Amino acid sequence: MSKQSTVEQVYEAINSGDDGRVCKDIPEQACDHQPKNVTTHIVSLASTKVADGLIDPKLILSWLLSTLGASTFLVGLLVPIREAGALLPQLFTAGALRQLPQRKWAWALGSLVQGISVVGMVLSALFMEGTSAGISILVLLGVLAIARSVCSVSYKDVLGKTVSKSMRGKVTGMAASIASAAVILFGVALASGFFERMDIVLIALGLAATLWIFASIMFTQLEETPGSTEGGGNPLTVAKENLTLLIKDRQLVRFIIVRALLIATALAPPFMVTLNGSDDLSKLDSILGGLGALVLASALASFLSSYVWGWLADKSSRKVLLLSSFVAMLALGATALLGQLELIGQGLLLPALLFVLMIAYHGVRLGRSTHLVDMATAENRAAYTALSNTIIGIILLTGVGFSAIAQYFGNVAVLAVMAVMCLLAGILATGLREVQQVP
Repeated sequence: MSKQSTVEQVYEAINSGDDGRVCKDIPEQACDHQPKNVTTHIVSLASTKVADGLIDPKLILSWLLSTLGASTFLVGLLVPIREAGALLPQLFTAGALRQLPQRKWAWALGSLVQGISVVGMVLSALFMEGTSAGISILVLLGVLAIARSVCSVSYKDVLGKTVSKSMRGKVTGMAASIASAAVILFGVALASGFFERMDIVLIALGLAATLWIFASIMFTQLEETPGSTEGGGNPLTVAKENLTLLIKDRQLVRFIIVRALLIATALAPPFMVTLNGSDDLSKLDSILGGLGALVLASALASFLSSYVWGWLADKSSRKVLLLSSFVAMLALGATALLGQLELIGQGLLLPALLFVLMIAYHGVRLGRSTHLVDMATAENRAAYTALSNTIIGIILLTGVGFSAIAQYFGNVAVLAVMAVMCLLAGILATGLREVQQVP
């Protein structure tokens, strides 16, 4: 069987049942390359998503720094650097990226830099320890986060140019499901106890680096039609122009508010897990089986739900945001109630609720991504993406407020507040347009 026929079969399998809905909202030249482009997107995106799971800063890098003897303060900087660093630069990088007729090269470079950064992390872990290892890995994570911001801005723009509207959610959903299956195996290996702990973590980081570099090479094979380069220029000027979009487009404002409220789905897991008082990072080494269980819960939720969420998002990303908001509200509300009643530690209640929340979390990710791509046009897609991500990055920096609430009022109070946030997000999502409907 030839390579081309395999590509064609993959495309036909994904596109089954949608024969009449091809070539929507993409350049005419891109229609002839749909099988190749769809397959390239899936392979490249799945590779980077596996890599993301293998270096998860909330779990894997936290354990690594703790084991290397870095201070709790340095360990605590991992998630803020990773999340804010990936989002905040985007308002400024969007203008520069607009100067590229083919933005696949920006994504490929960003993926390459992420791979090289992780190679540096492996070397730091092998030859450094303590504070020096912690600072080195944090700096490299910062570089990785900035490179990721370039990929984030350019990817949605490239996806919008190279894949038909009726296929985008399925492409990202299938990539997430493939990646989740791989990360599930990683979680099983972590939880099994059959392997030396440091060895498997370093091997995972090495594999992540390889996957990012492979994805970089793969993505260059996309058939991307050169696009408009208007809008590039001085970063501050571009930033000012992008901010005016908040005045011009009320739907964009509503979408950003919904997305901001739904950051609760990303921030809640640590507060859920620490309801039993196991928040001491120094204990990570002794609970590696627990670390594997957390990786498994997240990956299994993604594996079981991502393709379904993606398929639903192609029908109505608005309904996906609405549904995932209410699912998250129920999971967080139930956790807060059971925590208040001191029943959360019984049986499998907490793992089950965490699993449900992660299903909602993946729905939020796929729903917001598909909604943003489909609500925008080819001319403003990069600007919409950058503006939305930068605002969310700033809001994420205020997430330390939840730690203050937990300190004074307890984790139950934090989870209750987050449940209300998800409820408000669901209510506001009802006012979003059905952007998948053809005008």
